[in-house]
Parts: sequence; C-alpha cells; structure tokens
Amino acid sequence: MALLDPLTTGLAAAVAGLGSLFAPTPPGPPVLPGYADADYVRVAPELPGRLVAVSVVRGSRVAAGDLLFEQDATAERAALTQAEAQAATARAQLANLLTGRRPAEVDVVVAQLHEAEAQARLAQRQMERRSQLAATKVASIQDVDIARADLEAAQARVGSLSAQIEVARLPARPDEVKAAEAQVEASQAAVDQASWRLAQRRVTAPAAAVVDDVLHWPGEQATADSPVVSLLPPGAIKVRFYVPEPLVGQLKTGQPVGLACDGCPPGLTGHLSFIANQPEYTPPVIYSLGNREKLVFLVEARPDGDPERLHPGQPVDVSLGPAGPRP
Repeated sequence: MALLDPLTTGLAAAVAGLGSLFAPTPPGPPVLPGYADADYVRVAPELPGRLVAVSVVRGSRVAAGDLLFEQDATAERAALTQAEAQAATARAQLANLLTGRRPAEVDVVVAQLHEAEAQARLAQRQMERRSQLAATKVASIQDVDIARADLEAAQARVGSLSAQIEVARLPARPDEVKAAEAQVEASQAAVDQASWRLAQRRVTAPAAAVVDDVLHWPGEQATADSPVVSLLPPGAIKVRFYVPEPLVGQLKTGQPVGLACDGCPPGLTGHLSFIANQPEYTPPVIYSLGNREKLVFLVEARPDGDPERLHPGQPVDVSLGPAGPRP
C-alpha cells in the first residue's frame, strides 16, 4: 500500500495539470476579418470633348486647384471672342443713347439756326418796307401779304431748328434706354456663359489627393459620364467587414475598434462609421436561433491617425474593442 501512494499522488497531480490546461479562459473582444476600401473621387469633365493634355500620373500627389487634364477649347475660345465683341457693341450703343448726338452734329444744326435767324431778320425788314410802300400806294396789298408769309416761314424755321438743337442735346427716350440696357445685360450673360464653358475645358483637382488611376489619355474623347482621373483624398480609407446577427445589436456608430494587418504597426485603432440596416444574406426559411446566425450585416470603420497605413484591398482584422487583436 505504501508503494502505491506515490503513484497515486503522481496521477492526481497529472490530472490536476490537465484540468488546469483545458480550463476555459475569459473570452476577449471578437475578431472579425475585413478588408480596406476607399471612397474614390472620380473626376469627369462637365462637357464632352477631346482630351489634349493629362497633367498627372498614377501615384502623384495633387493639391486643390492643380490641373488634372485639359480638353480642346477651340470652339469655346471663338464663342467667347464673339460674345465679347457683341457685348462691346451693346455698351457703345447704350452710351450713344445716353449722351445724345455728337458735338459735330449739333454744330451743324446750330449753323443752320444762325442762317435761319438771318433770313428771318431780312424777311422782317422786307415786311416793314413793303408795309410803308403800301401805305403810300407804291406797293400793293399782295406784296405785303407775300412779305408777311416769307417772314412767318423764316420765323417757323428758326423755331424748328432751335427745337432740334434741344432734342439733339438730350439723351434718348427712356424706353430706348431700357431696351439698350437689357441688350447690354443679355450680351454680358452671353460672355459669362462663354467664359464658363471655356473654363470647363481645364479640369482641376477639387481637393488635395493622391492620383489613384488615369482612365483616359490625350486624343481620346471624354464625356460627362466618363471619369478621366480617379483620386484618393485624405480620410477616404475605410475598413469594411461583416458582423454576425447576434453581435450587430451591440454596435453603434462612433464605437472604437482595433485594427491589425500584415506589416502594420501595433496599436492601430478606428471607429465605426456605418452599420447597415439590412442583412447581406437572408435565408428563405423561418428564422430560428441557428438560422439567425447566418445573417451578417455590413459595417464600416474609419481608421484613426494616419489612414495611409492601410491600402485598398488589404486584408484587415477588426477587433470589436479599443485595442487591436495583434500585439
């Protein structure tokens, strides 16, 4: 009996050791597989046209306002030149209506007025002489009537020319001025439109970004529904992963998560930015506890800190907790 005591003691110790080895450990944050993705900015022209220059290449960095590509603008430049000429004509016509006749034209009418005044004075003297002669029976009453008619005609011409001078020095009628002003506004709108169309032929970067891809090259036709350059702006990187139905109810946007990938430094974190309202897969049977586990919901997370550590398409492990799943 004494020989069996050490053996019994050893077996008991071994069993105790195995029990401690397979004892359950406290569960940690769930780790789910995902991948990096991005919200790309695909830049297309406003107007269809032939590409004449592409100023960027894949992988280059651009700042907001940098030229990306340029289209042929021959027609737009000609249209702008025509619109500017028409606008200049409309402005000149309005100025002419506002200032009245030119000084040289007014001087001609003034000279005619002086001539008419001299003729009126002569007609006045002839009228007076013939009236005196008629009183002494030397001239007839008919001669007096003729002289009076000549005087009245000369005076009427003086009045007419005086009125013409006043009118010549006045601006045009209000209705004519309003019509000319409307023409100026319409011609300026045509200039603005032509300038806008010309500006659209040079397409610039809407924000600082990395050029992810160039989709068309000089000589090709580019349309409004055909992007020429694909940009990856800062903050566009996101991590997409799928969460089983039993876990999705525990998540909310803004919740911190841990991120880990091959070659990435430890301690990467992010926060949930999107949780789908509909599952990605619905089995065509009545839900049971087992069937519900087949449902997964798309969830997206935005990395914190430097998002360029992750690249679109890269596998990423997501820990539903503040710390990454890898040390």
